[in-house]
Amino acid sequence: MASKFVLKKAAGGQFMFNLVASNGRIVLTSERYKSKASAANGIKSVKKHAKAIKNFERGKTKNGGTKFVLKASNGEPVGRSQTYKGPSGCTGGIASVKRCAPGSKVDDLT
Repeated sequence: MASKFVLKKAAGGQFMFNLVASNGRIVLTSERYKSKASAANGIKSVKKHAKAIKNFERGKTKNGGTKFVLKASNGEPVGRSQTYKGPSGCTGGIASVKRCAPGSKVDDLT
């Protein structure tokens, strides 16, 4: 399976997407968008901003795990990772997003 963006409807009539790696795991989840067009622009933003490590912000969770946020040039978040047990998992997740996002196609489930 190739990596892909899965665009779908979310609660309250909103839209969101996940970046799914070739192993079937979700490596990035988007913010919620009011329109499908805005979500599609969010996917374009992920493809653009995933290329530069400076756009990834790492952080810790309350339970001691690690996570990352991918931010656009304006500082707004465009996607978030799952929680990883440690820094190496987080580093692997970032590497996966950098590798997968630019060339992934969109699977539109709306």
